[in-house]
Order: sequence, then structure tokens, then C-alpha cells
Amino acid sequence: MTAHSFNMATMIYTRFLLQRSTQRFLFSSRAAPAFSSPLLCRAYRLEPGDDELYQRTTVSVMKKEPESGILIHNYSSSGFNIDGNRVFGPCAVLPPAILQWNVGTYKDITEESVSLFHMLEPTIEILVLGTGLKLERINPSVLALLKRRGIAVEVQDTPNACATFNFLISERRLVAAGLIPPSPSTALEVKQDL
Repeated sequence: MTAHSFNMATMIYTRFLLQRSTQRFLFSSRAAPAFSSPLLCRAYRLEPGDDELYQRTTVSVMKKEPESGILIHNYSSSGFNIDGNRVFGPCAVLPPAILQWNVGTYKDITEESVSLFHMLEPTIEILVLGTGLKLERINPSVLALLKRRGIAVEVQDTPNACATFNFLISERRLVAAGLIPPSPSTALEVKQDL
């Protein structure tokens, strides 16, 4: 038997099985699978116990995801703890870099002091500005400049700015922060009369 005649015999037999199973499906009084041929049926029949609804699914993590980026762990009146690095005074957090930021108060946040944020490549999506212990108003020309550069700005008090920055970093957003340490509160100081 040659290869050609073997292939022809296989095709004829397959066509015969398909016709037979199709005819039985179309003309049978009871419902049967269209392809009930032994060559075309499943070797194992699924049961309700095999359904995902009846079984627990487990996941084994073979490789952990890379770290989501740098996080601000805590802050004080003297500076910040950013991923174990102690940063004194105002800082610019430009993942993966942490730089000293040459501002003293929110009044020092000018077009020139934010220029390092809009010169970054790739361009950041959001700039989070922490203005100290309480929310302060930023010069509108600074906000207009950043808007023209396509950067959204979140101005908050420093404690909330740190939390917002961490949240955005965890969502893998292109974010940077300019943070001024909150000054120590004088609300609890007791003055003594001499």
C-alpha cells in the first residue's frame, strides 16, 4: 500500500464516520452528540466535581513583582524617611532619585523652583506638592506653567501629600513630589509666666 492510497483510505474512512455521526444527530429521535465517533469524542467526561465552582483555586507565586517604587515611610519637622534614606529639609522625590529642594516655605515655590519637575524624561503625569503643616495657596502662575507642560498638580499639606504620593506610586503612576517638612506645632506649647 503506497502513502497516497493510505491517505485516501484515511480520508474516506474519516468522511464516512463524520457522515454517519452527523446523520445520526440529524435523524435520531434522541439527542446525541453530533460527533460521537470514537475518534472525535473526549476521553474523559467532566462531572460536577470537576467544575471550578466546586473546587478551590490556588495560586503559587513563582516570581514576585518588582518593587512598586520608592515610598515615604515617615516625616518629621526636620525631614523625611524615604525607603530608609533620611532626608533633611525640603526634598524633591523624582523616582528613583531623591534630591534636596531649595525652598524654605510655600512662598518659595516658584516657576524656577518647579523647573526640575517639568524637565524630566519621561514626563511625569502628576506632581504632588506638600506645603508644610497646613495647606497653603501656591502662586497661580506656577500652576499655569505646570498645566501648560501637561502635568497635573495636587497641592496638599505635607502629611496628606506623603500619603497621596505613596498611593500614586503603588498604582504605578508617573508621579513626583516636592515636599516641605511640616513645622513643629505650637498648639501644645505651654507658656510659663515668670
